Amino acid sequence: MPSLGRRRLLGALAVAVLGAGAVGGAMVEDVLPGGARLRRALGLTGVDGKVPAVSAGRVRTETERSRARGRDVRLIVMDPPGPDRSDLPVCLALHGRGGDATTLVDLGVPQFLAQAVAAGAAPFRVVAVDGGDSYWHARSPADDPMAMLTAELPGWLAARRLAAPSAVLGISMGGSGALQYARAHQGRLSSVALLSPALFRTWDDARTVDAYRDQADWQAHEPLQHLDGLGRVDRIGVWCGTEDPFCPAARKLAGPPATRTSFPRGEHTAGFWRRVMPDAIALLAAR
Repeated sequence: MPSLGRRRLLGALAVAVLGAGAVGGAMVEDVLPGGARLRRALGLTGVDGKVPAVSAGRVRTETERSRARGRDVRLIVMDPPGPDRSDLPVCLALHGRGGDATTLVDLGVPQFLAQAVAAGAAPFRVVAVDGGDSYWHARSPADDPMAMLTAELPGWLAARRLAAPSAVLGISMGGSGALQYARAHQGRLSSVALLSPALFRTWDDARTVDAYRDQADWQAHEPLQHLDGLGRVDRIGVWCGTEDPFCPAARKLAGPPATRTSFPRGEHTAGFWRRVMPDAIALLAAR
């Protein structure tokens, strides 16, 4: 005789089949018991995106000494295909926790950029740098990733005859960093693209990731505490999956006319970020 847990699962699957046939996918997606785990098992959390099968532009990986971070960091410059142009706009790309600058390359950003340009989007270049795991702020006085971005990165780019960033893309923890960067610049950015931004509505939520020294540190740097201080940004895009634990916090970003939001089925995964990356690139390319 099936265990109680197995009977519940079989019953839920029966509801899924009947619901799909009788009242459509909405019944399966929104009423079916079991939450995200069962939707995942039934393939209802969305398909994974794929890196486009196109030739990317030049990708350069170099090293700079960051005084703000007290270490050497990687600086990766991703160019669109075509002639080398120093006058192209620059988009800063911020990685998530546990990643580094190479994460953006592994996600396929160079190929997504090449695909967009081939389809007629205005070309721009993407710059990524190692930021550590401190949610892009000074977790300790000896390591300040935001000071690196605001005080050191412009000089590194100028030495290469490249423009200072006019847009920013942030993924997961990088979404928090992107909003902090916009706040530090008081707007003055053409666009901000946020993929599954790792934001925290309360200190009880934030303290679980050990990214802040204390509650005062969280309040000083948490973007949701300072949305009025972003200044003027022409376009903000937010993409977050409904099975992502950060989705309720990401919904707090909806509202201003310049903000575009999308909350499809999806999880906090590279497959989701690749799925929505074309839309994010399109927003960043808009002029």
